[in-house]
Amino acid sequence: MAKPSKSVRIRRLVLDVLKPHQPRIDVLATAIGELEYVESVNIVRTETDSSTEGITVTIVGPNLNFEDIEDVMKDYGTSVHSVDEVVVGEKIINTVLIPNEEPFKP
Repeated sequence: MAKPSKSVRIRRLVLDVLKPHQPRIDVLATAIGELEYVESVNIVRTETDSSTEGITVTIVGPNLNFEDIEDVMKDYGTSVHSVDEVVVGEKIINTVLIPNEEPFKP
């Protein structure tokens, strides 16, 4: 396998996460937002049941560290189910739909 010729940095992460009802999503977003290199955090609740909530967490920054983000989320009782999107490089590329493809609905 060839070695990369430049340093590759994670610019955006989209995570499918399960969390207890507490803490609230604004508390979790603030904690993630306090990490170095995190520019913005967006959390959307996608599901709710009697004891947990499913959320989609989008994090943007110039050089994200997944392990640091995951550590903060674990400290708040969450569990990352999947990494749904990763953007690396100098620019953020927005998702492009292929003709006749159904749009992704989180």
